[in-house]
Amino acid sequence: MTTIESKQVEIGKGAQELYAFLQDMNNFQQLLPQDRISEWKSDGRSCSFKVQGAATIGLELAGGEAPHLVILKATDRSPFPFTLNVHLKENNGVTTAWQQFEGDINPFIKMMVEKPLKALFDHIADKMKAIHG
Repeated sequence: MTTIESKQVEIGKGAQELYAFLQDMNNFQQLLPQDRISEWKSDGRSCSFKVQGAATIGLELAGGEAPHLVILKATDRSPFPFTLNVHLKENNGVTTAWQQFEGDINPFIKMMVEKPLKALFDHIADKMKAIHG
């Protein structure tokens, strides 16, 4: 199992507000690097998109624990099974947010995708902070 964690960012909003934002997969597009994705589709509970130079990724809401954890999992559109846990830890109205990816990736693929995935998750963290302050 491969685990990749994004950087942690502090956001000047409560965890409940961020949790609600993440519960609508239509919002996930705002967090992605627009210059590197195409073929975006979402129905509110799931989404899929093509990453430039890589595969199509499918994600769907898979539970969690309001307002501290949102669990997303790969759909059958993704090249390998994984979960993406978004952690939200609130303290005095400021929420620390980060993501933890856990994927079943063979060692050869891991060498190719680990750095780009870490960069993607750090981008998502930065965008959460930029959108929500």
